[in-house]
Amino acid sequence: MKPAADMFDKLKSLFGAKAAPAPTSFDPAAYQPYRQDELNLVYKLMFCDEAALFAQRESTLPLFGDSPDPQVIRAIAQDSNEESRVRLLAFNWLRERTYAVPPKEALGVVVEVPLENGLDVLAAYADGQVQYINQTGRLAVFEGSPAEVVQQAKALVQSAARGLAKNTGQEGGKLRHPPPGAGTLRVTVLAADGLHISEGSFAELHGKSASSAVLKQAQVLLDLVVKQANG
Repeated sequence: MKPAADMFDKLKSLFGAKAAPAPTSFDPAAYQPYRQDELNLVYKLMFCDEAALFAQRESTLPLFGDSPDPQVIRAIAQDSNEESRVRLLAFNWLRERTYAVPPKEALGVVVEVPLENGLDVLAAYADGQVQYINQTGRLAVFEGSPAEVVQQAKALVQSAARGLAKNTGQEGGKLRHPPPGAGTLRVTVLAADGLHISEGSFAELHGKSASSAVLKQAQVLLDLVVKQANG
């Protein structure tokens, strides 16, 4: 696996790139950045916005039953001891049925950077879980250990939460964008009220204090992930 610095340093030569327009509809077929179906599935699961994919793997969860109880679903969503991705699914279920959800409660962050050989994607969650797909197709998954990875994953999500709190004009509930093209760096915050998406060139995102803070925390986490993967 290449040094972690590749993910962000190579973006510095692409300052002029513009972000693609926001999608107006969700087409799962457009979200296939990798040659391997297994990696495309991992990529999609990172965002927690396709409940059907989880239903195939987590069929015993209450929200996938025949008649889900909204109170039970809300209890899952609000349980800080529950897996973050399960909480996101529960919040999505509530929001899609017009139940109230807390604004800007960040539970995960996905950072996407297109490089020469493919898409680098780093996902971190409030419970400390981490997933990383390298541009070459290598996958690294951390679930509860080592402690330094868990702590930094939490720090990354907390940084994103602070950024959301400061950005009073930004609303959640955006549709996930197709994988970014060359020169576009994207940060997607997975929150109780939906997706909060920031994207642009390396210079544009580093010029914004909230995005810059998230990227710095993401770089620290990426360094730890690559160190563990190569260890």
